[in-house]
Amino acid sequence: MTEPLPWLAPHRDSPVVGRVIVPGSKSLTNRALVLAAVADGPSTLRRALGSRDTSLMIGALTALGAEVTRDGLEWTVRPLDTGRTGAVAVDCGLAGTVMRFVPALAALGRARVTFDGDERARERPMATTIGSLRRLGVEVDDRGAGSLPFTVHGQGGVRGGRLEIDASASSQFVSALLLAAPRFVEGLDLHHTGDTLPSAPHIAMTVAQLRDRGVVVHDDVTRWRVEPGPVAATDLEIEPDLSNAGVFVAAALVTAGEVTVRHWPAATDQAGDAWRTITEAFGGTAHREGDDVVFTGPDRLAGVDLDLRDVGELAPVVAAVAAFADRPSTLRGIAHLRGHETDRLAALATEINRLGGDVSETPDGLEIRPRPLHGDVVRTYHDHRMAHAAVVLALRVPDVFVENVVTTVKTYPNFAPVWERLVTA
Repeated sequence: MTEPLPWLAPHRDSPVVGRVIVPGSKSLTNRALVLAAVADGPSTLRRALGSRDTSLMIGALTALGAEVTRDGLEWTVRPLDTGRTGAVAVDCGLAGTVMRFVPALAALGRARVTFDGDERARERPMATTIGSLRRLGVEVDDRGAGSLPFTVHGQGGVRGGRLEIDASASSQFVSALLLAAPRFVEGLDLHHTGDTLPSAPHIAMTVAQLRDRGVVVHDDVTRWRVEPGPVAATDLEIEPDLSNAGVFVAAALVTAGEVTVRHWPAATDQAGDAWRTITEAFGGTAHREGDDVVFTGPDRLAGVDLDLRDVGELAPVVAAVAAFADRPSTLRGIAHLRGHETDRLAALATEINRLGGDVSETPDGLEIRPRPLHGDVVRTYHDHRMAHAAVVLALRVPDVFVENVVTTVKTYPNFAPVWERLVTA
């Protein structure tokens, strides 16, 4: 398939001022879809995100026998048919939630389910998913590669019990097992054995979603016990995606502007909520007005020293903002980003440096030393967060072209026109 020509991203010589409503959270939508698929009856999701990642999840769950009916902003999900047999194919695309969450569900049924995805998906860490299923007694054929493609041979259920894993590469390995665990015969007693555990808020989100459906979960920092039992069917309204809101927050930061993000939750487990404190670290302000949060950029951006271990998905846009600070910045705790949609640390260093920047990788992050930048083509590596970083850079740098900006449909359909309306108003 021929990719579109690079897109000339909008440049801005004055503060960006405006209001924006971001679509529903991908992380919440896909967790809600999975739990609805193992629930004890039909569930309804409102304001769920319609994007490539969520469409891939719906396709995967449908292949396993669930039914998803979409009526505008209201989706009805009927649970899996675990009695389905035969061969089934699941397209994971580049969605980590699909390639990691769905295999445990496949093990609950009796079908032979083959998982594959985009070319880059075959490079993403999957050995923990495959190994954990095998230790639970599930037959998995991966040709010895520890990666996509692989086939799960469902045997009609999973015993469960005690399991040790190393989830240092991704918190999704933990969430995947927790989401399916209520349906295991013995539940699950899961222990993380690694030195680090990135993106902890995503695990907290998973635990909260389980509890909201009546599942008993005992959690500690590196141990989670899920009791076996029913998952209650639930009607749920999905929160706005606060990670996707970050690109709009960045528009205020780098232009000394003011952007209001509508309907920001007062309490949330989303990693993107950290944008309020990140804004203040850069010298900006974030304050609540009713249901909204107003972000204001400073006259001069301060350099930052941030540990983003728990919120690594925010790092690409944070790095783009840091490129315009008044002193060097350090982003730490994000070595796991090398295994995301692309090697995000290498990609950020390469692309900012392509524009004349001075960014170097460290063992667990980036050092960003601000320098005057110039226009060029910024590659996205089929990574939506790289596209977000690129458009933020373009606000302050003329003649920045973004390669394949449509990769943002992964989590944000129609991002480019929404961005243009806000920053060119």
